[in-house]
Amino acid sequence: MLIAIPKEGNVVCPHFGHCEEFTLYDTNTKTLKSVPNPGHQPGVLPGFLKKLGAELIIAGGMGAKAQELFAQQGIEIIVGTSGAIEDVIARFEKGELVSSGEVCSEHAHAGQCHS
Repeated sequence: MLIAIPKEGNVVCPHFGHCEEFTLYDTNTKTLKSVPNPGHQPGVLPGFLKKLGAELIIAGGMGAKAQELFAQQGIEIIVGTSGAIEDVIARFEKGELVSSGEVCSEHAHAGQCHS
C-alpha cells in the first residue's frame, strides 16, 4: 500500500492542502519518498496523489470537499493526526491510528481547507 502524508519539516502538516511536500510511504518495501506539493488548487491534489498510486492519506486537518474528492478516487483517509512523520508511520504500522473524522472549518484557515 502507498500512503501519502502531508509534510512540513519533519512533521505532519496540520493543514493538508498547504503542506510543503508529501511523504510517500510504501508499506511493502518500507521506503519513504518525498514529492513537492504541486499547489493548493481546488480538486487537484486528489487526482495528483491518485496518479502517484496513493491508497491512503494520513493527515492533520482536511476540508469536507477534499474528503469527498478522495472518497470519489477510492482513496481512504485518516485525519486528526499529528507528530513526526516516522512516529506517525510507526503508529500506523502498529494499528494505533484512528481517524477523528474531523473536518477543517473552524480555525484560522476556515474556508481555505479545500483541496
